[in-house]
Amino acid sequence: MRVVIINKRAIIVISIIAVILSLIITHNFKEEVLNVFSQERLLPIYSVDTEEKKIAISFDAAWGAEHTDEILNILKQNDVKTTFFLVGFWVDKHPDMVKKIHEHGHEIGNHSNTHPNMSKLSKEEITRELNTTSNKIEEIVAVRPIVFRPPFGDYNNLLISTATEWGYTTIQWDIDSLDWKELGTEHVVDRIVNNVEKGSIILFHNNAKYVTQFLPLILEELKKQEYIIVPISSLIMAENYYIDHAGKQRKKENNSN
Repeated sequence: MRVVIINKRAIIVISIIAVILSLIITHNFKEEVLNVFSQERLLPIYSVDTEEKKIAISFDAAWGAEHTDEILNILKQNDVKTTFFLVGFWVDKHPDMVKKIHEHGHEIGNHSNTHPNMSKLSKEEITRELNTTSNKIEEIVAVRPIVFRPPFGDYNNLLISTATEWGYTTIQWDIDSLDWKELGTEHVVDRIVNNVEKGSIILFHNNAKYVTQFLPLILEELKKQEYIIVPISSLIMAENYYIDHAGKQRKKENNSN
């Protein structure tokens, strides 16, 4: 009988310990779950909420430069300033072109050093990708980029927060020309002019096959629609803003979003 009592007491003690451990584990698990789901999802800027008929055109440069001189001439003829996002190895191959882009008055942005999927990188690797390219650009034109576009449009919270820490605003686009698909001039022109709106950021590539054919037509049509084309840093807000769920940059009202 005495043995039975001891066993019952042991079972009660073990049960109490099990319940306590369960509560601790459950609490910790809940905390982890809450931390995951409460973490704010960081977004780059895809477009800007503005009442002005103002937009930005951008060119990503990574794989060639044979059309860049003509692009610069077309932009000059139309009195248009844009943003060129440059990859570090492109800068290495074309330092004279980097200088020429700057001398033509265009903004130079950072597009990484080796064009990787940056959401797969550590913070240290991200920092290296960003600052290696900026150092190369600054050495050539004495201006450090303040806007950054991730290769492939690939990003995560770590990438955006790290870029922000180093003084870069992460930029995407709301209109992809799809010029890299080489579907022809008319396809690109229609895609841009039919989708553009106030605050749009348009993506082109400096080495797209038909870029020197579709660019003059698009600029002409955008001017007819009375759009003002500016570099990205002149389109986006520098402070007192938030980015909505769709990636549109909006001005904060009453210091809240």
